Amino acid sequence: MQKTTVTDMLSLSIPERIVLVEDLWDSIAAKAEVIELTDKEKQIIDQRIEAYHCNPNAASPWNEVYKRIVKNYEV
Repeated sequence: MQKTTVTDMLSLSIPERIVLVEDLWDSIAAKAEVIELTDKEKQIIDQRIEAYHCNPNAASPWNEVYKRIVKNYEV
């Protein structure tokens, strides 16, 4: 198996790099069960779920969150 370097990856076109990242992410997601959360991470998730259940109207849909993120990083 040939090793791929960061230089090799950066020489790919943007669409090719996007496919590479998607493939890499899919390979991680396929093994998600081996990623263990710390007790602190579990506690944070539980707190956020509880906060959502107490006030679901305070949550924002993903498309709104995405727009806020992108707006903060516009040049």
